[in-house]
Amino acid sequence: MGRAHVVIAVRDLVTAKSRLADSFTAADRARLVVAMLRDTVVAARAVDSVVGITVVTPDPAVAEIAESMDARVAREPSSIPSEDSSTRLNSAFSTAASAIRAQDGLDIVALQADLPALRSEELAQAYARARPNGRSIVSDHHGTGTAALILKGTTGRFDPLFGPASAQRHQDSGALDLDGHWPGLRLDVDTITDVRLAFELGVGRATMEVLHSLGW
Repeated sequence: MGRAHVVIAVRDLVTAKSRLADSFTAADRARLVVAMLRDTVVAARAVDSVVGITVVTPDPAVAEIAESMDARVAREPSSIPSEDSSTRLNSAFSTAASAIRAQDGLDIVALQADLPALRSEELAQAYARARPNGRSIVSDHHGTGTAALILKGTTGRFDPLFGPASAQRHQDSGALDLDGHWPGLRLDVDTITDVRLAFELGVGRATMEVLHSLGW
């Protein structure tokens, strides 16, 4: 059985989930982001193959929360303009992955932070099916984004390409698109429709507490 380190990215809480602005206040969106991160971390940590978690973020509040969950923290590089968020995110992913591979020699699983309905067995199955020496992805429920990028082996390049149309760009760069029925793993939350789908599928405890407090 392989051993993997999960890297999770969280953007700053001030601008988090802007597409939910019509449904939640800024404060409630921030609470929801933190709750989804907590549930994602809990589900990932319960996978037997996962031996560590790093949270990539530019936000000091998120960093403090990650550390409280015994996760490592990697800062997004400040040298890249803030408006180029995808480049900053991918650079931070690459830096974190390089450090983990150099220090620990582990496989890398880059995971979205907004997977409140993630089941541990889904991530375990995706990791088990991933290409033995190379990159694999789990595309999101729309088929356009990337819910997870998995790198197994010690010789391949991580080369994260998160951002618009990332699923296709990852595939074009040689990553294998894994075929599996993993609704929770594929359901990253960006819109109110996504929130409803996750709620119906069954979210983790932290997300459920926030949604209950908001009348769900």
